Amino acid sequence: MVDFTKASWLFEPKEYEVTSSRVTITTEPGTDFWQRSYYGFRNDNAPSLLLDSSNNFSFTAKVGFEYKSKFDQCGLIIYLDSDNWFKASVEFENEHYSRLGSVVTNMGYSDWATTDIELPSNIWYRLNRRGPDFLIESSLDGILFKQMRIFHLHQLGETTEAMGKVNPPLPAESSVRFGVYACSPLKSSFTATFSEMCLESCKWLAHSVE
Repeated sequence: MVDFTKASWLFEPKEYEVTSSRVTITTEPGTDFWQRSYYGFRNDNAPSLLLDSSNNFSFTAKVGFEYKSKFDQCGLIIYLDSDNWFKASVEFENEHYSRLGSVVTNMGYSDWATTDIELPSNIWYRLNRRGPDFLIESSLDGILFKQMRIFHLHQLGETTEAMGKVNPPLPAESSVRFGVYACSPLKSSFTATFSEMCLESCKWLAHSVE
């Protein structure tokens, strides 16, 4: 388990609860993270509770929610600064489907990779770090995790693993802030619950080439 009472707020919300085993965030209208791409606007005000690590790691959390409006979302986040960050969530679209996806923002431009799913009431995420590279996974039962995407954050530098070597050591010298977030981009509010949070050695093995 990981104790989020030692974490720090980015855009502290008005209503929340943090214990050694659980975090709840009640969102406020007009909160979101997005930078430039397609829509043209820039939003950087969603409440996030963050830890700090310079090591490779795997961070897992169960996320519970009852969305109220389009674009309501909550999940995991990495936040380096307003132009360089990552988030993963299920985003509410309508009564027929929602969007399980992730946003990677490098140098002030966001992308959005999604797949349409039926809206669950709970979902688990596992964020894995290997230096400047990351793997985000999701699970509907907390046991079987499926890959969502592999991504790179440019501000953390270059990938240093040498091709052709089996599990070469990879330094993780740059510190990253990561944790949980929730937001309501439109005129909405809901409560997100984060539990079963665990921080451990990286489960994502280094790539090997036979």
